[in-house]
This record gives sequence, structure tokens and C-alpha cells, in this order.
Amino acid sequence: MADATNVDTAIARLPIAWQTCTMTRQDTSSHPADAARHSRNKLLRPLGSPKSLSAEVVDRLAEQIMSGKLPAGAKLPSEQEMMRGMGVSRTVVREAVSALRARGLVVTRQGAGAFVDRDTGRQPYVIDPDGLGSLDSVLDILELRMAVESEAAAIASERASTAQIKAIKEAQRVFVRAISSGERGIKEDFAFHQSIALATQNNRFAEFLEFLGRLIIPRQSIRSFEGSPDSLRKYLGQIEKEHEAISQAIAARLPKKAREAMRGHLLKSRERYRELTSKKAGG
Repeated sequence: MADATNVDTAIARLPIAWQTCTMTRQDTSSHPADAARHSRNKLLRPLGSPKSLSAEVVDRLAEQIMSGKLPAGAKLPSEQEMMRGMGVSRTVVREAVSALRARGLVVTRQGAGAFVDRDTGRQPYVIDPDGLGSLDSVLDILELRMAVESEAAAIASERASTAQIKAIKEAQRVFVRAISSGERGIKEDFAFHQSIALATQNNRFAEFLEFLGRLIIPRQSIRSFEGSPDSLRKYLGQIEKEHEAISQAIAARLPKKAREAMRGHLLKSRERYRELTSKKAGG
């Protein structure tokens, strides 16, 4: 965790343009430079140890944006500045910026950084990652995915290039290797679904999965479902078979079969988690 000296150093290195745009407009009781420094101090202070570091970074930046302290067009501090000032990793910073982008609060420009979006008054549809830890929310997300990903599989079977079909098969092989090594295969599972979304050649499908993030893989947020190591192996073995059926249908250019295979996969996932819900309700 960064100490006070590191925070001051990070603040001092902030671009002049960002220092100016973070100035509190209503503060007339002190010199403008003091107001800007106070705003930066409030933003770039070390984080505590709450529910999620990335969520706290999101909350802190969102507060600055929604209050107007970071107005439209303002550039966010760089990754390095936030890492030093807040005492967090690069992964935490990137997850936070990605969440802000999904909320429509910031836009990113390659090689330039992240900027406050034009109109922060109109908020898009948002799924709070912190709400995905309950069984009910897992079921809701699975039903939403069922509607989107079943069609994505059908479209992928019609449009996927030879290279994209190979990518889907490779993603399945990587998943199998991971679970065969005793891993839970969360990122590999997500990569498999993402490869299908990309194979639709419609960026909106891939953006949808990216928006949900790896939390769409329920076992990441609800570990109690896994039970014993034997139960987990059996569960992952079933997922492997379901993935294989989806992959084969897409490779065979069979839209109906691909749609049914993906829908069946997600339906079975829903039933597995419904069973867990029933067990928990029964004590």
C-alpha cells in the first residue's frame, strides 16, 4: 500500500490539464490551486480493504465524474498514477476503467488514455458485479445469456471463418487441459464462450460478454456449489461434453444444432444452480 509520500509524488506528477479539470467549481473559500489539490488528494489516496478494490476505485472515480469535479472530456490519471496513488495493481485499475466504460462514464482512446464521456447524465443499462454473488442473480444472468448466446452459436455456425472455428476448438482444448490439471477452468471457460461470440463476426456479441466479464461463470462467485473435489471433477466433465457438442455443431455449420447445444448447456447450468438453491432453502 502506498504511503503519504508516494501519494504526494503521484499528485505532483499529474498532468496540468487534469489538475485544472478536477477543480471544484463552487469552492471560492480558497485559492483555486488549493481546491484542485484537495480534489486530487481525495481521489488519489490509498484504498482500504473493502469488498473489492476495483469496486472502490470505480466508486471513487464515478463520484468525481458525477459531481462534475471531473467534467466531460477530462482525462483520467494514467494507470501508473492511479497504481501509485491508490496502492493498487494494474489489474485493479484496468478492471475499474472497464467497469466505468461499461457504465458509459468514460471512453478510452488507444495510446491516449481514458476520458470522461460527453454526457454522464444518461446512464446505460448496468449489471453490478457485486450483485452476482447470490444464487438468484446467477439464475437471472444464465437466462439472459440463454437468450443471447444460443443465437450467437447459431450465427457463428453460419459466419465463422476457418480460423475462427479453429480458435473455438483450441479454446475447448485449453479448457480441457486446465480441468485435467485439476484447475477450475474459469478463465478458460470464459474464453470458450468469447471465441464463439467473436465467430459471429458481430462485435456486439463479444462486447456483451466483455461487459458481463468473467463473473458470468457462476463457479467463480459461488464456490459452495462445487462441493467435494469429486463433485467438481464430475461437474467440469459434464461442461466439457456440453462444450464439445457446441463446438462440433458450429464446425459442422449446423445453426439449429448449434443453437440447441448452447441452449441445452445453459439450461443444464440453470438446473444445476436451481438444485443448489433448493438444497439451501431446505436447510
